Amino acid sequence: MRNKLVLDEVLREGALKTCQTNSLVRVVLSGRRRNMQTEHERIDIRPVEIKGSILLQLTHSDGRATTTRNIAPESTAVLELLSSGYANITIDSVDESMSIRVTKSGDALVHYEKIVLQQDLAHDKKKERLLDPADPFLLEVGISDHKGQIKPSKNDKYKQVEEFLRLLVPTLNSAIEAGQIEKPSKIKPLSVVDLGCGHAYLTFAAHQYLRSIGMNIHVTGIDIRPASRDRNNAIAVSLGISESITFKAEEIANTTAQQADIAIALHACDTATDDAIAWAVNGGAKLLLIAPCCHHDIQKQMEETPEPWGALTKFGVLKERMGDLLTDALRAQILRIVGYRVEVIEFIGGEHTPRNIMIRAVKTGAQPDSLDIERYREITTQWGIVPALSKKIPTFTIS
Repeated sequence: MRNKLVLDEVLREGALKTCQTNSLVRVVLSGRRRNMQTEHERIDIRPVEIKGSILLQLTHSDGRATTTRNIAPESTAVLELLSSGYANITIDSVDESMSIRVTKSGDALVHYEKIVLQQDLAHDKKKERLLDPADPFLLEVGISDHKGQIKPSKNDKYKQVEEFLRLLVPTLNSAIEAGQIEKPSKIKPLSVVDLGCGHAYLTFAAHQYLRSIGMNIHVTGIDIRPASRDRNNAIAVSLGISESITFKAEEIANTTAQQADIAIALHACDTATDDAIAWAVNGGAKLLLIAPCCHHDIQKQMEETPEPWGALTKFGVLKERMGDLLTDALRAQILRIVGYRVEVIEFIGGEHTPRNIMIRAVKTGAQPDSLDIERYREITTQWGIVPALSKKIPTFTIS
C-alpha cells in the first residue's frame, strides 16, 4: 500500500531504519527532487563489519571510478544524507522493504513490502560483472574465447561495454521512475537504437543485459556497411534473439529507423556523432548516451584564434584538444537549448581508451535558459565556428 505522508516524518523514519544495522541490508538513493541538485546521481549504502564494528558503507560513481567511504550509523548524519535532494529512496531490511518517492509538490509517497533478504557484512566486495564472460554472444562477437574467458586483446573493449552499461541502467531506471520514459511492457517494449554499431559489441551487450534484468526491449543496430548488417543479423539468428534485435545497413543521417526511447552511440567518427545526436533529438529520444570519437569538423574551422587562446593553439596537439573540448561543449549546449538535461563525464579510465568522454542527456522539455543561449552565441562568435550539429536539428534556434 502506498501512503501519502509528510516528507520530514518519512525521512526521519527512513534514517532510523537505515541505522538499524542488525537488520539493514541495503539503501539506494537515486533521482533528483524538483529544483534540487544532488552531489551524485546515485548512492548505494550497505552495512559492513570493520574490526568488530558495524559501519555504513556509501558507494557512488562519477563515471570514471567508483568511490566508497564509511560512516558511523548515526541518525543525524543519515537523515542529512536522505534529505540531500534524492527523489527515490529504497531501504531494504531482512524482512521489509520501504520505498519513498518524493513528488514534484514535495510530498512523500511511501510503500512497505514484506520481503526476505540476508545481510552481507563483508567489507571488500569484488566488483560484479554485468556480463557473464561465458555468454554466447561474447563468443559470437569475438570478445570471449571458446572457454568462456575474455580474450586479452579484447579486455579493454569488454570493460568499455561494461562501464557503458553501468551508466545506462541507473540512468534508465531514474528516467522511468521520473516518468520521462514509459515503463516497458510486452505490448510496448523499450526501444533502443545503436547508431554506428559496427561489430555490435555494445548493441548485443545492451540487449542481453537489459533482457537479463527483466526488461521488455527491442534493439536496432545501424551501420553503413552491409557486411556488418549481415554478420550481426546472422549472430542474432544463431542466438535465437532475432525477434528482439535487428540490424540495418544505412547511413545514420538517412536511416529508416524513425525513433527510439534510448539512442546510444559508441565512438561514431567525427560528424557521425552529430548525425547520431541529431537523429535522436529529431525523433524525440528520451535518453541519449553518446561517446564521441575523433573531432575534425571544428578543428578545421579554427583558423582565427581569439585572444588570449592564441598562447594555447599555437601548439598543434593543444589546438587539437581544444577543438575536441569545443566540439563536445557545444554539443552539450545545443542539447540543453533543445530541452535536455545534460552531463559530460568520463565513462571509463583513459588507460582503456583515450576516447572516454560520454555525453549523457535526458529529455525534460525544459525551456532553454537565456544564459545557455548567450554562452553558445559568444563561443561560436569568438571562435568563428559553426557546429555541424546546429545545422542538423531544425528546432534549434538561438534567436
